[in-house]
Amino acid sequence: MQKKSILITGCSSGIGYDSACTLHRRGWQVFATCRKKEDCERLRAEGLKSFVLDYENPKSITSAVKKVIKLTGGTLDALFNNGAYAIPGAVEDLPRDALKQTFEANLFGWHDLIVQIIPIMRAQGHGRIINCSSVLGFIPMRWRGSYVATKYALEGLTDTLRIEMRDTNIKIILLQPGPITSKFRHNSIIGFEKWIKWQNSARASQYKSILINRLYNKSLQKDQFELPASAVTKKLIRALEEAYPKSKYMVTIPTYVSAILKRFLPNPWFDKFMSKR
Repeated sequence: MQKKSILITGCSSGIGYDSACTLHRRGWQVFATCRKKEDCERLRAEGLKSFVLDYENPKSITSAVKKVIKLTGGTLDALFNNGAYAIPGAVEDLPRDALKQTFEANLFGWHDLIVQIIPIMRAQGHGRIINCSSVLGFIPMRWRGSYVATKYALEGLTDTLRIEMRDTNIKIILLQPGPITSKFRHNSIIGFEKWIKWQNSARASQYKSILINRLYNKSLQKDQFELPASAVTKKLIRALEEAYPKSKYMVTIPTYVSAILKRFLPNPWFDKFMSKR
């Protein structure tokens, strides 16, 4: 029996790495992609098939798809879009180019990959495309404007694609994690230091008392309800292997609680609650 195949992005660490390793152990043919060549070399040394895929580089996306087609003989059972990053900072301090860069990595590259994979799935008559969103795909939060914007957009694009693909056997699914153990916060420092001139901001005192502390104080970097990456992998397995997968899978208590608050609280109350976060 031929192994089921999956292309996973953002596999250098965190959710991508855990899901790639777990699915490999479950017998899937896993193509674990990373932005950096050295991360791919490390994964290959661990026994995974790995090559470069950088959402901000269209040529690398096309190259990765061609490699998958060559290795599988023209088929692919599933795609798991996962790689993303944030540039923390107040919306009023976000340069246009910073926002553009975030959208390139967190949305446009995902879309580019999806539209190149869909013809493969159409030809074989089935497939599953799973996009890893976030609780911030339906809940806004201070200091996270660029990331929130990309995840809101991703959810809208994914919901629309799911409706459009109802006349096919290609399932479109969202995962919505809350706080997950990863290098996400550490990686966001890079974007923050590159783009946000917080010392010149009207909110400089707030940066100093709130955001700077959150980013650089290692003793504060674990969220109260944080779960390991394996919590997302468990939901991914359900999305991949259940006969009738749900359209959305929430992960972590904050995601469930946030959905309830967003639905039932009046906007002024909800805004007041979120302004304390």
